[in-house]
Amino acid sequence: MSDLFDTAADKLRFERAPLADRMRPRTLDEYVGQSHILGSGRLLRRAIEADRLSSILLFGPPGTGKTTLARIIANTTKAHFVTLNAVLSGVKDIRGAIAEATDRLKHHGQRTILFIDEVHRFNKAQQDALLPHVENGTVTLIGATTENPYFEVIKALVSRSRVFELKSLTESDLLAVAEQALANTERGFGKLNVSVDKNALDHLVHTSNGDARSLLNALELAVETTPESENTDATRHITLQIAEESIQKRAVLYDREGDAHYDTISAFIKSLRGSDPDAALYWMARMVYAGEDPRFIFRRMLIFAAEDIGLADPRALQMAVSASQAFDYVGMPEGRFILSECCLYLATAPKSNSTYTFFDALRYVEKEQSGEIPNHLKDANRDAKGLGHGENYQYPHAYRAHYVPQQYLPDDMQGVYFYEPSGLGFEKTIAERLEYFRSRDEKESLQKRVARYAEDDVGDKTGDYES
Repeated sequence: MSDLFDTAADKLRFERAPLADRMRPRTLDEYVGQSHILGSGRLLRRAIEADRLSSILLFGPPGTGKTTLARIIANTTKAHFVTLNAVLSGVKDIRGAIAEATDRLKHHGQRTILFIDEVHRFNKAQQDALLPHVENGTVTLIGATTENPYFEVIKALVSRSRVFELKSLTESDLLAVAEQALANTERGFGKLNVSVDKNALDHLVHTSNGDARSLLNALELAVETTPESENTDATRHITLQIAEESIQKRAVLYDREGDAHYDTISAFIKSLRGSDPDAALYWMARMVYAGEDPRFIFRRMLIFAAEDIGLADPRALQMAVSASQAFDYVGMPEGRFILSECCLYLATAPKSNSTYTFFDALRYVEKEQSGEIPNHLKDANRDAKGLGHGENYQYPHAYRAHYVPQQYLPDDMQGVYFYEPSGLGFEKTIAERLEYFRSRDEKESLQKRVARYAEDDVGDKTGDYES
């Protein structure tokens, strides 16, 4: 009798479970995304299919399928599968699970896979309690974490596990998840007549930020709160307005592949270049609100720091690099503070586009014949004796101020300058330094030209030169 009641309770629990829970993939073939680790022939997939899994740590943002993957492993393995949650469990629970695993291995020869969700929540003592049993094979550990395990999990445990990074789902992945939920007659909405406008589905996908759980929760709310139409087919029609209400984000005119995408990023960069922090923040907020990948914004700010600020403030590139790395560590939503700080720094920094001078040098190379490398600049390690390479090279560190005037460009390029500092920010210091260096170089070059001219038998040309 109790089995009958348990079965009925399980059925009721399943029917009332959230769509995201009901639609969890049960096999690897149903699993969407993470092809870089679960694609055909990949190591992790082979290990799961062969039931030869070693201890692993699954690391990635929420909603990317860490717990789902653990459940798939539980469904396919012959090992006994035990689940602990690091928020709710302590050392006592760990010891109990280890004792049962030891007894199971000793008396029944059955392995135990211990899945620990949010393993980063365990403190050092709790992680240390796991270590010897993972090391001697009493349990095979599967740890799931949203934090970087190289920072949040003890090194000894990391070194005994393979770390697999799960990435945010792509929009095509999320679209496939939504279509599965709409079509599945057992666990999804396949038995209902649901019609979702393309712009509504696109909005749900765009604003889910790679999180399948967020997408399914919003889709479920949209479907279950939309009444059936009164016509014969009883359609539940999901419009853009309903999608906006369901995910609590208003759609913005922003198509990642269309004009709005390129126009908005253009407005953002031009606002940074124009030193207008308010406009830059506004356009960046438009992109973030519309679901733009923050890493795309950081890539553009990295380019901007070198292209439009350059040596006027060398710290700008350091700021952009540090901010992008910090964002990868922190993620959303707190990562918005990092986006904001980087944006404000770049907008208010002194500007210089002097790095464009590289392209002046490139055009010169394209148009002119390559000049001969001056003999004293050539490598002296191989040909010094036979060809005199490196002869008469003056080592700058042997001179006062670690500088000595000497020729660095080919003979026919003497007096050619590509780099002209802007005179703003740190480049003002560079400009003063270069003015000193170049004035000495020009004086030295002139003295050498006069000396060579006097040595040549050029007749009345000497008079022409002196005049």
